[in-house]
Amino acid sequence: MSRAEAPGSALDTGTHPGAGGAEVRRTPRPLWSLGLLRNEIGTTFRRWRTLVLLAVLAAVPVLIGIAVKIETSGDGGGSGGGGGGGAAFVSQITNNGLFLVFTALAVTLPVFLPLAVGVVAGDAVAGEAHTGTLRYLLVAPAGRTKLLLVKYATTLTFCLVATLAVAASALVTGALLFPVGEVTLLSGTTVPFGEGLLRALAIAAVVALSLVGVAAIGLFVSTLTNSGIAAMATTVGLLIMVQILDTIPQLHAIQPYLVPHHWLSFADVLRDPVYWDRLQQNLGLQALYALVFGSAAWARFTTRDVTV
Repeated sequence: MSRAEAPGSALDTGTHPGAGGAEVRRTPRPLWSLGLLRNEIGTTFRRWRTLVLLAVLAAVPVLIGIAVKIETSGDGGGSGGGGGGGAAFVSQITNNGLFLVFTALAVTLPVFLPLAVGVVAGDAVAGEAHTGTLRYLLVAPAGRTKLLLVKYATTLTFCLVATLAVAASALVTGALLFPVGEVTLLSGTTVPFGEGLLRALAIAAVVALSLVGVAAIGLFVSTLTNSGIAAMATTVGLLIMVQILDTIPQLHAIQPYLVPHHWLSFADVLRDPVYWDRLQQNLGLQALYALVFGSAAWARFTTRDVTV
């Protein structure tokens, strides 16, 4: 019996034999029922592919911390600062291990995190179609809209878990390899470690929200094909292409509208007071991508002829 046919499960079709052999129809569950969401999240995070992605993401801060530790131990000095991305934080890691959290998020956000999200989102619908389980999922009383919402919510959950995996790994590694204490913000203000930790949590939340647009794009691509591999490859390819476009000076007119353009705005959380302009631009752009590509995915999925 498949997961779509198990009596009492979130995907139960609602019809079961009664005491006298007659069929008794269950009342369809409402759209907001969390049974299907719990089942989908559990299925996603039990896959080896998902666990490997999380393990790779968690390993990145460890490698950065070890590299910085070896470098500082070898030359007896701190790492040289630099402009842009995580380089602005690297010089601070040896003074405060909490900066490894900021560095790791800055390093993983442009490449590793969106690629991982692209893999999960691209496989959300296409993977079910490829294995032949999509038609069983669509038997659920709530229908296609609920299923698509659940797939998107599951992908967003992965965005959060993946970001927290990077942040938690960086926090533990930073505390083990370097001293921790008061945090000097980018504006020069010094705050207690507790406040610095809260700002790190806020930055992780901003980074997770920065992946909302990627999740919507991947879900839309996933509704266009029956091949999970093709959907994942297309999503990842689109992300790489957009990243390249965002670095070409001649395209400066369209770059503010590209999904990754404002990703590193999370650094503004480390200012006193917080700079909200770029943060609002980033979150607004992600919401726009979620609306446009989410609507496109819904339009495609609700009219799709599922024959496998």
